[in-house]
Amino acid sequence: MSAVRTPPTTTTGPTPATGPRRDAEQTKAAILLAARHLLARHAQADLTLKAVAERAGVSPPLILKYFGNKDALFARVMSFEEDADALLAAPLDGLGRHMVRHLLTGQTERGADPVLRIVFAPFQGDRGDVMRANFRTQVSERLAGRLPGADPGLRAELAVATLLGLGVMYGIARGTHLREATIDDIVDRYAPNVQALLTP
Repeated sequence: MSAVRTPPTTTTGPTPATGPRRDAEQTKAAILLAARHLLARHAQADLTLKAVAERAGVSPPLILKYFGNKDALFARVMSFEEDADALLAAPLDGLGRHMVRHLLTGQTERGADPVLRIVFAPFQGDRGDVMRANFRTQVSERLAGRLPGADPGLRAELAVATLLGLGVMYGIARGTHLREATIDDIVDRYAPNVQALLTP
């Protein structure tokens, strides 16, 4: 009886991709984005380079080539700067709607919004402290800097807390009613709560 042949796990040609071939900077950006998204749903200890590679559309050896190892990769994804750019990219008078829609769309279209990885900070060891510090300065304090009126820091933190609560419920604990609701309906009902903290 002949031995069963298994397909090789690596190839010598280009990594298969669904779109045009990416250059090195685009590939590194895709890997970082994939890692940020996965950290929004899982603790770092539960993630593998294979999972990151699959989401980024690359091979695990390519991640090692660019970042060295898993720890080095995740050290790079402790920043929320790019995620805050997208989350806060709207005029103040419509920012509540934008933030809610952005979060829900991220969950629906990409499986998670990377801002939500702050929820897993307690499980990240010493890096969790780095994540919390970055989140405060890059998300909450940046938002506070845009708010007029009294107590902008408190209002910003409450607005972010309101948003994170929705993100956890929608992405992790969603029940029948949230599953049946459209994004437009949720935005119409929820965004005024966020906006009331931004422009009281």
